[in-house]
Amino acid sequence: MRSKATIGVCVRNGENLIKDAINSILEQDFPHGLIEVIFVDDGSEDRTLSIMKSFVPKLDMHVKVFHHRWKGLGATRNVVVNNASGEYIIWVDGDMTLSKDFVRKQVEFMDRNPDVGIAKGRYGLYDANSLVAFLENIWAVVQFLNCEQTTVPKPLGTGGSIYRAEAIKKVNGFDENIKGVGEDMDAENKIEKSGWSLKITPAEFYEMRRNSWKALWNEYFWHGSSVHLIYHKTRSQSMVYKMFPPLAIWIELLHSRTAYKLVHRKVVFLLPLHWIFKRTAWFLGFTLDYLKG
Repeated sequence: MRSKATIGVCVRNGENLIKDAINSILEQDFPHGLIEVIFVDDGSEDRTLSIMKSFVPKLDMHVKVFHHRWKGLGATRNVVVNNASGEYIIWVDGDMTLSKDFVRKQVEFMDRNPDVGIAKGRYGLYDANSLVAFLENIWAVVQFLNCEQTTVPKPLGTGGSIYRAEAIKKVNGFDENIKGVGEDMDAENKIEKSGWSLKITPAEFYEMRRNSWKALWNEYFWHGSSVHLIYHKTRSQSMVYKMFPPLAIWIELLHSRTAYKLVHRKVVFLLPLHWIFKRTAWFLGFTLDYLKG
């Protein structure tokens, strides 16, 4: 019997968190017989692959495990796309956990909305163990808190998103030349241009965030240096301009007000400074790699 949903878990060096991600898949209230799980290890140098394999006997779902030397995110996600039997593909990163009804809500939403190619769940609040992780988490929560169906924040990203398998396969999957981040942004652009809608759903998931300013800087510097490849493909000026407009600071102040109403912690008013910090890292990474050609 064909699976209704394929859960794609693409991970590299995720031994510290991958158990929590898999356990959250095990706890889903959607019929397990209709779920297929595809694990893809992208050349991990730690115990990630062995941990994933150890869970195979515990999963009462269809399971496939793939492993290859490091190829990058584009090629790794295509392993899932090319081997998925599900009508939908739900992407779960190694640093994520899902609410128990996540798969059910995502699938039900896609069944009700046949014009949707990609639907993103909402970030949930969790007990962050550092200021940096808290700010990153509350920032993500607020971004999607009051999203209406006509104002979808982009890029949606793969983590916590459900893809209609037909949509991603018709655009030939992910660009395998994109080895860092940005493969999801490129796929979104292709799917949207081919006529599919992008939406937000009520399904909730949790994404563990960086715990230090150094780690946050390194992450966004890497994001910027990777995304320059997308810029070369699209020549989208808004991709760069939207990173430092004065309007964005005003928006972050509004986000701070919303966050304060949600958690009643004054530290949320650091969100504009938090935004400037990580976008400076992003812009520097983008600029240095762009100048390299």
